[in-house]
Amino acid sequence: MSDTDATAELDRLRKSIDNIDAALVHLLAERFKCTQEVGALKAKYDMAPADPARESRQIARLRELAADSDLDPEFAEKWFTFVVSEVIHHHVKIARGE
Repeated sequence: MSDTDATAELDRLRKSIDNIDAALVHLLAERFKCTQEVGALKAKYDMAPADPARESRQIARLRELAADSDLDPEFAEKWFTFVVSEVIHHHVKIARGE
């Protein structure tokens, strides 16, 4: 492969990565729209912002999905834990009327 071919291949791969990143941002935005509704529902009915049992089930599910997809399950769990911490933060703010 020539330098020109390698550069073209690199550009192609980076364009794919950029498209995937854009899709991930849009998916996260949709996810947070849903979790905002969950937060409002929990606040209305005085439910706890966190649901540790559900989180544990989701972690197990996502770790399995990650392994099946050749993604490091530890990474998937770290990602999920980060997202859930943000969601809980939002739910607490909603419950306080912020």
